[in-house]
Amino acid sequence: MCGRTACSLAADNLRRACAYRDRRGQHRQPDWVRRERYQPSYNKGPQSSGPVLLSRRHLHQDADSSERVLMDMRWGLVPSWFKQDNPSKLKFNTSNCRSDTMLSKSSYKGALLKGKRCVVLADGFYEWQQQSGGKQPYFIYFPQSKDTMDKETEGDEEWKGWRLLTMAGIFDCWKPPGEGEMLYTYTIITVDASKDMSFIHHRQVRPGNGVAGMPAILDGDEAIRKWLDFAEVPTQEAVKLIQPTANIVFHPVSTFVNNIRNNTPECVAPIELGAKKEVKATPSNKGMLGWLKSSQEGSPLKKENDLPKWTSQFIHTPSPKKTSTDILQQWLGKQGQPAAKKHKA
Repeated sequence: MCGRTACSLAADNLRRACAYRDRRGQHRQPDWVRRERYQPSYNKGPQSSGPVLLSRRHLHQDADSSERVLMDMRWGLVPSWFKQDNPSKLKFNTSNCRSDTMLSKSSYKGALLKGKRCVVLADGFYEWQQQSGGKQPYFIYFPQSKDTMDKETEGDEEWKGWRLLTMAGIFDCWKPPGEGEMLYTYTIITVDASKDMSFIHHRQVRPGNGVAGMPAILDGDEAIRKWLDFAEVPTQEAVKLIQPTANIVFHPVSTFVNNIRNNTPECVAPIELGAKKEVKATPSNKGMLGWLKSSQEGSPLKKENDLPKWTSQFIHTPSPKKTSTDILQQWLGKQGQPAAKKHKA
């Protein structure tokens, strides 16, 4: 399953990171819809809101279906047919949708057959491995290119920063009885874990159904295009994209992330398990280094104007004994084994 993610890019950079080419081959950036609602976070859970990509035609019937928009939606799908006056009264969990039942369960089938497909965006997601001493969290993300910039330059045409993880999702629109604003919500589709992910999920086997699920990741713009363009790619073709992927890397992180109220770069910072060695920056995790360094500019907490507009209860001030800045300094200055890795079966 996928129960926690991070998406820390500011709204403008998120838009730049989602650049694409439309049907005519024209380079574009998706327009924001309700941009003011987007709040970056290193620790997002179900019932919070998060950014998704969808076809513009869902909002404007005469639009080109290959054009994309960014929208902030609530995580946890509320079906359009739900009759209660409060979505919190939904009695089942819809944060994830298993690929093998998405065309049979009423919560998802109707929306999927109507083409309500979206791409859920994240820096990466967290998974917990069951160990004898408790659960160990890992951060999982796309491999980053060697030329990933340590700091993104505003206004650059080409995005050279963090490559976002792009997960297949289904969305729906629910309108409360009587007067009320339309609520857009989504679910993340899950598939059986890949061999790499089974290292984390090795004790979470579903009898008869393989290893516990991971998000269905769309690797590359062509897969994203086919998933989003519901007018050109029918459901029966689109669902063929829903497969496990091996193109991921991961590293262990601190149990600091376990508390969803903790919302700083320390959530994603690599740690070294069972050793006194510190983590060394390597080509495979160099992008993570740059990303964390830029987020820490000048202070363990970013300047007030740069802070996401979280409510005060979600802003955590790290302990002086172990700040995320300290972790970065150790990571930069010491020798150790690579943190980002793939498990060899």
